[in-house]
Amino acid sequence: MDSSLTSIRGDAPTFSGLATQAKTVARDLDMLGYPAANWPSQVTAPDGTPVADVLVVGAGMNGIAASASLLFKGIRNIRIFDRNPAGREGPWLTFARMDTLRSPKTLPGPALGIPSLTFRAWYEAAFGTDAWEALYKIPNATWVEYLAWLQRTLRLPIEHEASVRRITPLAGLLRVEIETPQGERTLFARRVVLATGRGGAGGDHIPDFVDRNLWPDLAAHTNEPIDFGALRGKRIGILGGGASAWDNAATALEHGAGHVDMYVRRPVLPQINKGRGSASPGYFYGWSALKDTERWSLFAYLNDAQAPPPHETVHRALRQQGFNIHLGTSVRTVERRGRKVVIHLSGAGALREHDFLIIGTGFHVNAGAIPELGDWSSSVARWRDRYVPPEELQRPGLGDFPYLGPGFELMERTPGQAPELSQIHLLNHGAALSHGAIASDIPGVNVAAERLATAIAASLFREDIAPIRQDLEAFNELELEGTPFLAR
Repeated sequence: MDSSLTSIRGDAPTFSGLATQAKTVARDLDMLGYPAANWPSQVTAPDGTPVADVLVVGAGMNGIAASASLLFKGIRNIRIFDRNPAGREGPWLTFARMDTLRSPKTLPGPALGIPSLTFRAWYEAAFGTDAWEALYKIPNATWVEYLAWLQRTLRLPIEHEASVRRITPLAGLLRVEIETPQGERTLFARRVVLATGRGGAGGDHIPDFVDRNLWPDLAAHTNEPIDFGALRGKRIGILGGGASAWDNAATALEHGAGHVDMYVRRPVLPQINKGRGSASPGYFYGWSALKDTERWSLFAYLNDAQAPPPHETVHRALRQQGFNIHLGTSVRTVERRGRKVVIHLSGAGALREHDFLIIGTGFHVNAGAIPELGDWSSSVARWRDRYVPPEELQRPGLGDFPYLGPGFELMERTPGQAPELSQIHLLNHGAALSHGAIASDIPGVNVAAERLATAIAASLFREDIAPIRQDLEAFNELELEGTPFLAR
């Protein structure tokens, strides 16, 4: 167990409790027969190298759950790659600048239905039941420690500081180019899972009216590294009124920024989080079974409603001196003027000057811009390729979401032109329109992992049925050995 746990709460973890918990997990897995014996056929690449059955990109929450579910089902020839150092996976210690997770502490986490793998079981083992009862919400660093414990406990084969740069088809396989500190290398896989987080299906959303020449010294997106210490005493402008915008406003002021102005188009902040209202098993299991008309209508409704920033985040910013929010304010253009950022607002003479700009406008989803696919991404089917909504439900941008199959697999825009796309599974926010919010938020992570692993298992079984049938026919363990009924 890492000693860094001490710094999370200020008290030391119970190492004996964690050791006991590890034994409990091992016993639970053994009683369930996890992981099952490996059963897919061995495949060799055109260059003679072994082929991974599944290559998972990303070792955060979804990557852990997907990988464990695959292993449990006997798909053990997997590789997992994460671009971050060990213990830095996911957004929680980088651009997720809230103090705690948004979700309630009672959610099980990526435990795959096994009580001893839940966040609560780990936390109580580390700090005791009294600490659990006293816990309000989960601190970011605590969540990362829990995920690291899952990685170790499940013995996931993760390679850190390895970035997947490009995926291309070759001879019915997927050729994967990977960059590491030791250099570049190429691997082959039968399936690839992109568990690449909220920005993994199109990247950061930066409004067209923002001058790109502001980077790198005068602007940053909330999902980029920001040196808040360098902003001490400065006047900061923030575009957007969502959770990340509020998080960055509070962080800047806590680090000594002189003044923060937040510009929000809406005259009133959203009041009700409809996402919480749809966080139930019915939505998790049933969304993907709806007709396209129903999925689109429901997603458009949730998209229109938007989610309010968490009340803890709002209070955190309001406690700071120098915070000012401008509701009902439209920004026309943002440009560089010397060493300043100039924001032009709608209305005569409306002009604001800042020392730095933070863009808090969220993520962009575009099936044609999945970074690991490069130009191949243009062959991915989008919702606009499969469904045309009625005029009253047309929403700019929603048509760019990838149109996914039942196992999160990509589909080709034109049948027959890119069939290998179905061997790539998109387990990130880009799946939301096709499958609901089970691949981007904690409540549905276990449902998503099970659905994906089941689909991959079925597809590999279909692919390998000939050698699997041969193995079945060659199976010759005698059942009646030692009885008078053994055939001669």
